Amino acid sequence: MNALPGGNHRHRYPWRHGNRFHLLVDGPRFFPHMLDAIRGAEHFVCLELYLARSGRVTRQFIEALVEAAQRGVKVLVLLDDYGCRGLSRADRQRLVEGGVQLALYNPFRIGKVFGNLQRDHRKLLLVDGRIGFTGGAGLTDDFLRLRQPERTWHEMMLVMRGPVLQDWLDLFARGWQQATGKSCGLPVVVPAEEPDDQHGRVSIAEDPGHREIMASLIKRCRNAERRIWIATPYFVVSRKLRRALRRAARRGVDVRVLVPGPISDHPWVSCASRGYYSRLLRHGVRIFEYRPRFLHAKVQLCDGWSSIGSSNLDRWNQHWNLDANQEVEDERFAREVAVQFEKDFVYSEEIVYRDWRVRPWHRRTLEWFCGRLVRLLEWLGHTRRRTFAHPRKRNPT
Repeated sequence: MNALPGGNHRHRYPWRHGNRFHLLVDGPRFFPHMLDAIRGAEHFVCLELYLARSGRVTRQFIEALVEAAQRGVKVLVLLDDYGCRGLSRADRQRLVEGGVQLALYNPFRIGKVFGNLQRDHRKLLLVDGRIGFTGGAGLTDDFLRLRQPERTWHEMMLVMRGPVLQDWLDLFARGWQQATGKSCGLPVVVPAEEPDDQHGRVSIAEDPGHREIMASLIKRCRNAERRIWIATPYFVVSRKLRRALRRAARRGVDVRVLVPGPISDHPWVSCASRGYYSRLLRHGVRIFEYRPRFLHAKVQLCDGWSSIGSSNLDRWNQHWNLDANQEVEDERFAREVAVQFEKDFVYSEEIVYRDWRVRPWHRRTLEWFCGRLVRLLEWLGHTRRRTFAHPRKRNPT
């Protein structure tokens, strides 16, 4: 399970070979696979999520987790305290009484101010060190509405096997230690190499200084030769990334951004993102708004490199959230991701610069206002980072 040569020393985890990755699209496909993995667990199950709300999907997972715990499997569930506000007291009690170890990340407390804003945004399921899942999904019926498929959020989850699971286990253990102050007590696992031999690296974003996900994307954009395709539900990105996209488009790279259309869980964020369209379109970046449902997928594709996980490209994520993505360097997997992008482009409306320039004044005004709100959040993020990086010295007593 050797690291690949040439890894970036600034990344916590190295490139590893001998992995196998597979993409699952939408809840009706990935939830059954995740439940089957839990039901087949023999040693341990680790589940780390931001969003958890009581409902049919969550009940299915609670039943599978409790059943695993009652047959002797070590079951650890780490939820973000704010993200799981929709999880009922009864459901929490069912987990604990069923033998599941439940921990909450960063419980809200009056007086913490900025400290309350840091959230665990990661989405991760690990079973026995043999299989893992990451992506953007949480435990909520929003990802699986069988009676209202048009309201089901469009999402992608990545299935992982191989040596990268060792790094995901280490990341989970760090999060558990941070939330509880105790070791999670997981056994040391050395996952076997897979014959597919796909290269992967776990990339993180966390305070105070690890912003590997964005750094990797910008570097790949600067070096891309054929394509840069990005899917994100919240396209409120840094000036540095916007500049990298424009420059890539000017040198002939196929640059496309896939974002939500009229359906969004935060319409004001979509409105703010449209304030960036004009300059990107003018420099050759193609922008597609997904029409059928809410696009919640978080996927980046640059030539033969992919990155899939929990990280959005909005400034809130960049300043406040703990996130993690799986980077994959493999042409075969890149083709799999590209096929899904092409399907989504078909169901999207491409924004044309000629038409965009003549949009109504009231839309421009709303975009300006939402953009100002985003800048306020960015200012708060910088303020928090300066506060934590340079705390006031206390007078000696």
